[in-house]
Amino acid sequence: MKSIFPIRAVVAAVALTGTAGLVSSCKDFLDVEPVALNTTSYVFSTVAGATTAVIGAYDPLSGDQGYGQRLSLYYPGDSDELILSPGAPEGQRRSIARYKALSTNSEITNPWNQLYQGVERSNICIQQIPQMALYTSGSAADTAALHRLHGEALTLRAQYFFELIRNWGDVPAQFTPSVSGQNFNLPNADRNETLTRLIADLAQAQKLVPWRSAAGTANERITKGAVKALRARLALYRGGYSLKGNQMVRPTDYLDYYRIARQECAELMAKPTEHKLNTSFLETFQSINQQRTDAANEIMFQVGMGGSTSGSDSKLGYWNGPRLQNASSPVGATSGAIIVAPTYFYAFDSTDTRRDVTVTTYGMASSSTVFSGVALNVLTDGKFRRDWRTPLSTGNSNYLGYNWPLIRFADVLLMFAEAENELNGPTQAAKDALLQVRTRAFGTAAKASAGLNMGSKEAMFNTIVNERYLEFGGEGIRKYDLLRWNLFASKVEEAKLNIEKLAKGQAPYQNVPQTMYFRTGTTGSGVQWARSFYRPAPATAPAGTTSVQWRASIGASYLANLRPAGTSYTLGTTTASSTATGLAAEYVPGQGKELLPIPQSTLASDPALVQNFGY
Repeated sequence: MKSIFPIRAVVAAVALTGTAGLVSSCKDFLDVEPVALNTTSYVFSTVAGATTAVIGAYDPLSGDQGYGQRLSLYYPGDSDELILSPGAPEGQRRSIARYKALSTNSEITNPWNQLYQGVERSNICIQQIPQMALYTSGSAADTAALHRLHGEALTLRAQYFFELIRNWGDVPAQFTPSVSGQNFNLPNADRNETLTRLIADLAQAQKLVPWRSAAGTANERITKGAVKALRARLALYRGGYSLKGNQMVRPTDYLDYYRIARQECAELMAKPTEHKLNTSFLETFQSINQQRTDAANEIMFQVGMGGSTSGSDSKLGYWNGPRLQNASSPVGATSGAIIVAPTYFYAFDSTDTRRDVTVTTYGMASSSTVFSGVALNVLTDGKFRRDWRTPLSTGNSNYLGYNWPLIRFADVLLMFAEAENELNGPTQAAKDALLQVRTRAFGTAAKASAGLNMGSKEAMFNTIVNERYLEFGGEGIRKYDLLRWNLFASKVEEAKLNIEKLAKGQAPYQNVPQTMYFRTGTTGSGVQWARSFYRPAPATAPAGTTSVQWRASIGASYLANLRPAGTSYTLGTTTASSTATGLAAEYVPGQGKELLPIPQSTLASDPALVQNFGY
């Protein structure tokens, strides 16, 4: 994404250990002079050198192995919202989504290594920056700059470890830089102890970094609001369920962490001049697609991408988003590799403005330059779209420079509602926070509150669970929410049973049409659906339209493929056998597959480390 603080050039090698950082991307947030350094003492002798080192600590967030693809698109699938790269398990990305991952899978090994590279680079900065003479005795400007860099490094380390923990569980946790001759046989560290340490680190970090208004930077750089929001996220995760062996367990002190989350969110909500909801849900995501920062008040921290390389950019909007198959078209080609669970489309009210941002109902054939409607079984996610890009990018380029929004203010509001409800029940404060999010989605408070059940603690919790489902589709949040609530197994099964009801036309899907009709358009928004998605199809096709299967696209094969390979399913007179191509097809509760396997290469080099249950 275009940044108002571009790096003109940064090539800095911090020669400390074998895992020292090399900065090679051109996408981040500061304007620094090129430097060539080769000793730790030299790097950390000036503010410019320390800044370069911290930029190096940001760098592993980006690229294919970071939030440019694997962490943002591969790992969060499948849940009850999206189906990643439909197809049978193949040992790589589909096996992750089908819950049949292998410890030798490079899609697991490479992100693991990159996250630990981020930890190591952060550790170096955390150790070295406070030891600098300028940290305590420099000018006011130098001291403030170094304190800020220290706080950023603490936050980056917390984010890298958090990603490791939520995907792998009890992972090795080293909080100092690696040194020659140390014992590298690190055991599994208890995740709750690690999270407790990180939450304390973030309490320190928020005292070191400025609010965004004082920082004068866009949201590719960590500021106080981002630290507080991330601390609330880690606290709710620390207070939630997690997998131990093949059992989901919750710590007895969980309420202590809900109190931390509530306090952090309350303090953020009291600072509307710093962070607030954008007035438009659509605008929030178009600002990313259109490479703008002016409308990103709500996005508290996003991972900067750019440079069109696998190490620094993202495939957001190319690998996912609507499937556009003609590279010669004005908008270029995409893979359309993430499919929406058909019942997710119908989880939205027809007047909820989030539906048509989160879900796309159009695509482009290889032989066409116009957009067409697509069938219900191949709807794609929509928050990152190639055809929304400004300027347009034709051809087959994989990299569009789209940033990954790591946390939004909408999450702060809903985390507050959740924590407040857990601690005090459905208070007016909890309801008001949730209704802020819904009112933006529906336009008026009356529409937002219509039909909501917030009358008890349990009812309010269920409402929050559903609201987060609708608000954060495609943002890599749902799977991890369901896990920390211990709802993953039940919600995935509920989604599969609801898809079966949809196929059979059973309530609440009895009015979903078998066929839909559309008129093509020169833009995605120009596709015109001639009939309601919520009324049965007419006996005669509307004039001038093309038909596409809608409910009829969910047949016996689709239903069979929601289950493990070899399972048979009969719908009407048709029987199909599963090849496990569908939603979390190989997931079976109790097998421990909610976590990924620790890479085999790491186990081979670290005999103190134990593989996760089930692998």
